[in-house]
Amino acid sequence: MSNRDIDSSSENVLTDWAGRNEPDEPVEDASEPDVEEDGGTPAWGTSAEAAEPVEGELAAEVAEAEPAEVEEAEEIELEDPAEASELDEATPFPVELSHEHAAGDLLIPDGYAVLEGVPEGGRRAVGLVVSRFNGSVTTRLLARALEELDEAGVRQEAITVMVVPGAFELPLAATALAKTRRFACVVALGCVIRGDTPHFDYVASEAASGLQLAALETGVPVSFGVLTLDRVEQAEPRIEKGAEAVRSALEMADLFTHLRAAAAR
Repeated sequence: MSNRDIDSSSENVLTDWAGRNEPDEPVEDASEPDVEEDGGTPAWGTSAEAAEPVEGELAAEVAEAEPAEVEEAEEIELEDPAEASELDEATPFPVELSHEHAAGDLLIPDGYAVLEGVPEGGRRAVGLVVSRFNGSVTTRLLARALEELDEAGVRQEAITVMVVPGAFELPLAATALAKTRRFACVVALGCVIRGDTPHFDYVASEAASGLQLAALETGVPVSFGVLTLDRVEQAEPRIEKGAEAVRSALEMADLFTHLRAAAAR
């Protein structure tokens, strides 16, 4: 459509609109609405033409259509409270499940030589390296680890606790303990909490890889008992990690004992 067509069509619309609004008779005061003979006042926005009754086939169609529309609207708006209550009870509350591990035991087929350790202390010496940073958490990790060592039969005089500033220093201390060859295993305990900077990622990653490297270089089992948390509130249900780290270390130490004995035969 050209600009000329648009202009001409606009003029036609304006002219037509103006023609419709020109009153043929003097306009009465708008503050005094017309009152029908039956005493009713037309609704705002309706005209006399809209108020006239519809006759013929059109009237029948309107009469048939109006009840259906009303019923449909009522079905949408109305709701049975009993049905809503049953729906709420039937809908289970969403629960976030933990994905840290899969339940179940390892099954090994019969007929194979199997080497396996048990988390028992016996006469073994154990080294514990624990970070001072986030001390309210690491103190509880250490206490739970010492309780587990006592339950496993490790004597108090066979336990050495080495304290380091933070989780970043754990690998170096664990390596030093392992290289003395005085300990059957080493348990590393620490806590790293995510902050507003990438500092968390570097410390947590280096602590994990460094502790693994300490075990690989020395051949002494080094267990990972470092909590990596997004918030400090997450520490409470994870304090048991201190005991789990002890059990892992003792089991690996016992496994290596069986390996040496099997290799010597």
